[in-house]
Amino acid sequence: MRKLLIFCTASTFLLISMVSVKAQRNASEDKIKKVLYFNPEVEPDLEEIKEPTNHAFFSAVSDHLSGYKRNKMLRTETQVSFDSIDKQTIVDYCLNNDADFAIVPKVRYFKVGLGKYVFSNQVVVSMKLFDAAGNFITESDYNTYRKNMRLLGSADNSIKIGTNGAIKAILKELRKIKPSPEAGF
Repeated sequence: MRKLLIFCTASTFLLISMVSVKAQRNASEDKIKKVLYFNPEVEPDLEEIKEPTNHAFFSAVSDHLSGYKRNKMLRTETQVSFDSIDKQTIVDYCLNNDADFAIVPKVRYFKVGLGKYVFSNQVVVSMKLFDAAGNFITESDYNTYRKNMRLLGSADNSIKIGTNGAIKAILKELRKIKPSPEAGF
């Protein structure tokens, strides 16, 4: 009887210590990652389409990231040039907003031209992902015409589809770079 009591006590202490170690390990893995999104660079550069494009873009981003519990979206009203990104600007914005990552997006409309500006519903959404130190991690783009063969529909819906596709492509590239059980940012 005495040996049974000693065995049960030792087993209980062993189980309690294993659970506490597991809880400490999960606390560091479940840290909420903050992702800073800049306003997308819109091509062609027309003021009339920037605000609806920004609204559709951030609506798609917030809808997509709501499915991830460990991520938080931060938004800045600043537009950064997609082709010439200053590393120090990324570092400053990440530091001031306490962000882990920064995404610089670009939305390019198709078929612009015919007299006055005529826009189709086709877009290419491109994104570049940087870490908080300003280091380039990966880049993706999503062409709504080539990927979905969308001929009809609103530009707002195309931006949402393109944004979701670009985010999924970035997540796919992150899994290739850093394999983990649930590689999400």
